[in-house]
Amino acid sequence: MQRRTLLKLGIGATALLAVAGGGLALLRPGLVNGHLTAGAQSVFRGVGRAVLDGSLPSDAIERDRALSTHLKRLNDTLAAFPAATQAELSQLLSLLASAAGRIGLTGLRDDWANASVTDIQSALQGMRASRLALRQQVYHALRDLTNAAFYADPVAWPLMGYPGPRAIV
Repeated sequence: MQRRTLLKLGIGATALLAVAGGGLALLRPGLVNGHLTAGAQSVFRGVGRAVLDGSLPSDAIERDRALSTHLKRLNDTLAAFPAATQAELSQLLSLLASAAGRIGLTGLRDDWANASVTDIQSALQGMRASRLALRQQVYHALRDLTNAAFYADPVAWPLMGYPGPRAIV
């Protein structure tokens, strides 16, 4: 393949992905009125299972309850973000909730609900170590939002060895 043909193909594919991603974000946004949609909740539930593995209860029912509480806290956190940040995050979550976006950005073949913790951790690690800055930024956004919302709860503080604030006498 000639260099010019390869460049044209790359530019065309980039334009197609940009248009498709933008259209998808308009049709199925990740946030509506500052709150996570069902697709975005699935993304963050999957990311939460992977990032918080070892911090979540081992019992399946308790783990599901902890993840639901985590999603509510994350929802409250995102609702307080500025509109511009919410718009960017909505586009990202919309893309990650779609099969094409999930596979393209993370390499994760199974949807978030059906993927194993190990598969999601591997996909996140691939994003973290990627040569593409975009994939690294997506990884950091997902991980940081997940950790910040989870460990903002005083119930989670002992899991990281933090006893809580000291009483000032």
